[in-house]
Formats: sequence, structure tokens, C-alpha cells
Amino acid sequence: MRSQVVACIAVLSFGFSGQAVSGVSLAEAERLKQDLTPVGAERRANVSGSIPEWTGGLTEAPAAWREGQVEVDPFPQDETLFVITSNNMHLYKDKLSDGSLRMLSQYGPDFFMPVYQTRRTAAFPDHVYEKSYENALSAEVLDNGNGVRNTIMTSPFPIPKNGLEVIWNHILRYRGEEVSFRSGSATPQVDGSFNPVVNQYDYYFAYSKKNTELADIDNKIFYLKTDTISPSTLAGTITLVHETLDQVRSPRLAWRYDSGSRRLRRSPNLAYETDLPNSSSLRSVDQKDMYNGAPNQYDWVLKGKRELFVPYNAYKLHDEAVRPDDVIRAGHINQELTRYELHRVWVVEAKRRTGIKHIYDRRVFYVDEDSWQILMSEEYDEAGDLWRVSEAHNISYYQEPVFWTTMEMTYDLKAKRYYIDGLDNSYPAYDYNPGFRGSEFTASSARRAARR
Repeated sequence: MRSQVVACIAVLSFGFSGQAVSGVSLAEAERLKQDLTPVGAERRANVSGSIPEWTGGLTEAPAAWREGQVEVDPFPQDETLFVITSNNMHLYKDKLSDGSLRMLSQYGPDFFMPVYQTRRTAAFPDHVYEKSYENALSAEVLDNGNGVRNTIMTSPFPIPKNGLEVIWNHILRYRGEEVSFRSGSATPQVDGSFNPVVNQYDYYFAYSKKNTELADIDNKIFYLKTDTISPSTLAGTITLVHETLDQVRSPRLAWRYDSGSRRLRRSPNLAYETDLPNSSSLRSVDQKDMYNGAPNQYDWVLKGKRELFVPYNAYKLHDEAVRPDDVIRAGHINQELTRYELHRVWVVEAKRRTGIKHIYDRRVFYVDEDSWQILMSEEYDEAGDLWRVSEAHNISYYQEPVFWTTMEMTYDLKAKRYYIDGLDNSYPAYDYNPGFRGSEFTASSARRAARR
């Protein structure tokens, strides 16, 4: 890690043995009401003022938006401050990740980074902030690091001590109580041609339900059901996932209904380095949502914080008038639609543990201090070479105050292809209040839905 790490702290690592580590002291937790935001970010501006003070985030939708509509850009007047290209990237090297530098050099001049005014928009409901404070006092990492306890609803460790706690903050960050939406994914060929796969996604976040205790959720973080809409060769395929908290004690449960065989079958290998379905082997299962699943295959090291240009407030990509043809280009997405801002991020390095098999030997994650969302990551192969670069382009949703991805992509630097997820522009707005019941996410319920 280069010397420009800012707000450095001692490098901390967390192995997978020993006793659970308890929460912070009352005096430390009080910082969440003082110099830190309720989720643990620094309230203050940076020295230059290019990162402003956090003043509560985006808590009100723009006047032009109505519930049921796709989110509109809250900052339509913002103009590009400058554009980083392969020709001038040396001027900004201390504010660019290794992945961004590689993308600029490999794909320039077509790949560039439009930089805008920094807007610290991430915001969550007040009851989430209250739980964040309670979690800070009580949350513990379980023995061997594969789960947590004495925590609920949102990120467990707003004042993290090590890299493992930061990655758990991402895994358990608040994304609402439930949400339903339709979206497409694609794996463009080298020439940019593509055939999207469209899915209906239904999430039920058991861990984040109000008035719920950890003992009530049966070791489940969320339930997810996807129903493939197109192409016709895949239409009718249903996938059901029960995402477990401690995946070593109780592995992720997954079922898949194939319209051809008309049978619902268990999918025992939907985890870790397994190819993500319909990704053309360009992304592993544990890269969905930038990182998911049990953290037991890596040793996690917290490197500190950096100020980096990262994807943020991606309302141009989210615009309902934009279509997949507007987004997808050969090698990478249409950078004209992107927005990068300067933000403080936690830097976490994951090094594959001895004796573990995984396609990625080392990974580096850049985690937003204001939301615990992974914004970018780098994936390295066995030889230590940078293999893949991933980006998450995020927005603040309005129906339920949530900061989450609208589009993700993983760029394969060797294949010169990429996987993109979040092509949702031509579909209705995300519904954060669909009225789901937990009973709708059982295997028998999925089987009945498939037969209809």
C-alpha cells in the first residue's frame, strides 16, 4: 500500500482463532454522537475542504420525485470539475486506487473518470442509527470469525478494530427490510455485443426487521428469490437463497428450479469461488454485492483510510431514460454516464489462507466510511498479478433511506471483457415496501410458484 494512506491507524489483522472480541467502551461509543457520524464515519471535512463535513446525508427526496417513480438526480446542476484520463492520471496518482490506475492505462483514452463535487448523501432511518450505537457497545465476532452476536439490523462495528469487523460491516449493512425489483445482467463480448439476462429479485432482510432480536432470525441474514424473465431459454428458472449469518456452522441454503426439468433442486456449491450463474466465468459467487458469504477463506488486514476518487451518486446510470445499449461498450461501460467523487474509504486487504483453494490469492476492498458499502475492489491471481477490477456505482434510494448499488461491474483485465449487473433502467422503481412474508421464501413456496 502506497504511502499516501490518510488517517492511518496501526495495521491490524484478525486470524480465525481465539475468543470473541467484545464491543467498544461507552466512552468510545459516545463518539458516534460527537466527532463520528452514527455509522462511524468522520463528521469533519478534510483539510482542503474537498470532502465536506457530513451534515446528515440526503434525507429528503427532490421535489420533482414522487413515490413509485424511479429516483431522479438530486444534483442536476452539478458539473464535472475535471476529467482524469490516461494522459493526466499521474497528477492524481495519490487519489487513485491501483485498479483505477490500471483501467485508465489499459483502456485509455476511452476509459476516463469524470470527477464531480463530493456529496456525502448516505443516510439511513433514525432507528438504524439507534441500533448502530447499541451494536457498537455489544457486538462480538464469534470464535473463528465466521459470525457475529449481540447485534441486529445494521453494521455491527461502527468503530472497527480490524479488517474482519469492516467486512462484517459491509455484509450486514442496512439495505432496508425488504425490496422487490427487476434488473438485467450481461457479459459483453470483446466487441461490445451482448444478450442480457433479466431477473425479478425479491429480498426479505430478516436481520434488519424492526423489533427483531438475533435469536429470532434462525441464523438468517436475508432470503432472496429470483425469477428469470428472459431470455426465453432461461425463462422460468427460479433461484431461492437463504443467506446465513454463520455460514460455517450452517452453510448458505440454495435451491434452483429449472423449467426444463421442472424440478426444484438443492444447489450445494453456490458459494466462494464458484462461477456466478450467467456470468460467463467472469465473476465468482462471493463477488455478488462486491463481497458476500463466510470470510473464513482469507486473513483480513485493515490498512487504514485513504481519500480516493470512487463511484458515487450514480444517478445518470440509474436514469429511467437510459437503456443497456447506452451503458454497454467494448471493454468497459460508457464512462460518460459515470460520476466519481473524492471520499474517505477504509482499505481492507484479504490474503488467502494457507491451504485454501480460491481463484483469488489476494483481494483489496475500498469501503465507504459513510455507508459501509464496498465501492471498489481489486482481485489478484496466484502469481500476484492484478486480474480483475470491480466497481459499485451507488445512489441513495428515496422510498426507504438506503444507500445501495444501482450498478456493479467486474472487469477482467486478461479477457478484456466484463460482467455487469443492475441494468434496471427500463423497469419500475425499486419497491421497498412490497409486503412480503417470511413464509413466501420457503422451498415449498418456490416450488408452488414454479408450477404456476
